[in-house]
Amino acid sequence: MWRRPAWQVLRQLRQFVRHESNTVNSLVLERSMNRVQLLGRVGQDPIMRQVDGRNPVTIFSLATNEMWRTGDSETTQGGDISQKTTWHRISVFRPGLRDVTYQYVKKGARIYVEGKIDYGEYTDKNNVRRQATTIIADNVIFLSDGGMKEKV
Repeated sequence: MWRRPAWQVLRQLRQFVRHESNTVNSLVLERSMNRVQLLGRVGQDPIMRQVDGRNPVTIFSLATNEMWRTGDSETTQGGDISQKTTWHRISVFRPGLRDVTYQYVKKGARIYVEGKIDYGEYTDKNNVRRQATTIIADNVIFLSDGGMKEKV
């Protein structure tokens, strides 16, 4: 079996490296991915917020459902069907997408969202630190007409 020379492997590896660490001949790989795909129904009409003069953001909730059959066999009709609903907070910052989402998405609409997951902290009205998980959407696809509306 043919093997590439070490210098070729090292050159190729450096394409994935953002920086070298302080340790001699030690490389830190920086390749990673943060990607989320959701398909579900909108739980509330979107709202648009603008905080401290920053760019506005459209925010809404999205419900996804997971269903499974309990019992001995998943192929037979026996057993009960269980369901779990998970709620996701969606934030849209991209100017064109933000405006279209705010204008046309309505509670109950079936949509597909692509984006990244973001974990953050905030302090509530009672001065208690809270954690929040948000999906930062960079693509929204409208799948149903029934939930569409036009705000005036």
